Order: sequence, then C-alpha cells, then structure tokens
Amino acid sequence: MEAHSAPSPRWSAGHLAALLLANVALALGPWFVRLADTGPVAAGFWRLTLALPVIFVLSRRDPIQRRSVSGATLALVAGAGVFFALDLASWHIGIATTKLANASLFGNSGSVILMAWGLIAARRAPRALEIIAILCALSGAAVLMGGSLEISHASFVGDLFCLLAGFFYAFYILMLAPARARLGQFSLLFWSTLTGAPILLGVAALMGEAIVPGNWTPLLVLAMSSQVVGQGLLIYSLKNFPPLVIGLALLTQPAISALTGWLAFGEVLSAGDVLGMVLLAGALVLAKVGDRPAP
Repeated sequence: MEAHSAPSPRWSAGHLAALLLANVALALGPWFVRLADTGPVAAGFWRLTLALPVIFVLSRRDPIQRRSVSGATLALVAGAGVFFALDLASWHIGIATTKLANASLFGNSGSVILMAWGLIAARRAPRALEIIAILCALSGAAVLMGGSLEISHASFVGDLFCLLAGFFYAFYILMLAPARARLGQFSLLFWSTLTGAPILLGVAALMGEAIVPGNWTPLLVLAMSSQVVGQGLLIYSLKNFPPLVIGLALLTQPAISALTGWLAFGEVLSAGDVLGMVLLAGALVLAKVGDRPAP
C-alpha cells in the first residue's frame, strides 16, 4: 500500500530507486503475512509494534516544532490511526484467502476512492479522465471478483475485505490531510502507528487468533520491509515526483505480488484475471494522474 505526499518537480536517480524499492518492499508484504504463524490481524499488530522503535528514531529527524501533537491535531491523528488499523486488519484478512495479486490491487484502491470522494466534496461533474478511471476500476473489480467467485466463496470474500481496506485507507489519508501542515512526515507515521497497534491487538484477540508467534522471522521481515523500508522510502521519495511517475511505479506492486503468488503458492492467473488486473491497474494510474497538489 502507499503513502501520500505533495510532489515537487525535481527528482534524481536516487529518488527513483527509492520509489521503486518502496513499492517492491510493500508488494512482498502479503507473502510474509501468509508465512507468519500468527493470525493475519495479529501479523498486522506485530508489523506496527516491531517497527515502532525504528519509526520513533526516524521521527526525531523532523524539526522539533513538527514533532509534538495535541488538541485537534491529536484527535485527527488518533482517528487516522484507527482507520489505518482497520485498513491493515481488513487487508490482512483478505490476503489470507484471495490471490496475492488481487489483494495488492484492491488494497491500493484507495487512490480511486479518494478521487471519487474529491468529486463528491467538490460537487462537480467528473472530467473525461476521471470517468475513464472509474469505469476501468468498476470493470476490473467486477472481472477479478467474478474470477474469485469461480474459485471459491472464501476467495470472493477475501476480495471484499481487500476492497474494504482500500476504503479504510482512503479515510486514513483524508483524516491525516489537515495534520500534515503541523507534523513532520515521520512523526505522523509514528503517531498513527502508535494508535493503530493496540487496536489491531484487540481485533486479533476478539477473533481468537494466535498472537504470539513460534517463528519471529516472517514478522520481523514484514515490519522492517513494509512499515520501515516501504513506508519510509515512500515518504522520502514521493514528494519529488509528478503523479504519473507515482502511478506507474505503483504498478510494480501487483506485478510482483502476482509473481510471488505464482512462485510461492502456485496461484495461476487466468486470461480474465489478467484483463481485470490491467483495467484496475489502469484506473490506479489514471487516478494518480488526476491528483491535484494540496493548497
């Protein structure tokens, strides 16, 4: 999944490498969720908890006046942390049952959802690009879900959980937007992570999941790759790129997830799956191209 930041027009090969590495790290996250011997929601709890000390150290790099949080900003960040936790819980549940490629695409659907929300908030008719993006998203989702339903009811439900994660992530981004002017990027990530971790633990306990792992390796790699490397490098790199580059880089996630699913779990994509992926991936790129810098 992705972080959001306002782009600037200058970037280097190092920024591009960071952007691509971030997407690769995030794309491998579902693999480690499946390898973990805890429940999927518990894996989300450990993803945040194990990464928290490193994120705290990184947040100390923010200017001192952009580290502390209180009042209305605290309420916004705490609310965003709740949605972030619900996003991870839904996504990880979906990862356990649907194809990894589907999980990656639906989990990143927040870009299209944010675009649709922007149209509603602005009370304006969609532009041609936005209409195409919405139609591609709906068509791609329908094709992919139809393919999942042919496999099993559980796979279809997994798609729905991953799509729900996209909605939660969109609300996470919306709630963080006002706080971005007051807090540094890593401070935002720290406070939302700190808020989200206990919620994931509570959800995992209510679901009766195994929480304490017998093998810590998949969870440690998940925390460092997804929450530290993935999110950290996105924060570092996204501000330097125009939306089109961000959207194209985002396409590496479903491609790598599909390859991982095939090599590790024997998940073979049908022609319909490929068509659905192309449509939905195209919608994600178009939604990114339609991004407007925040005032």
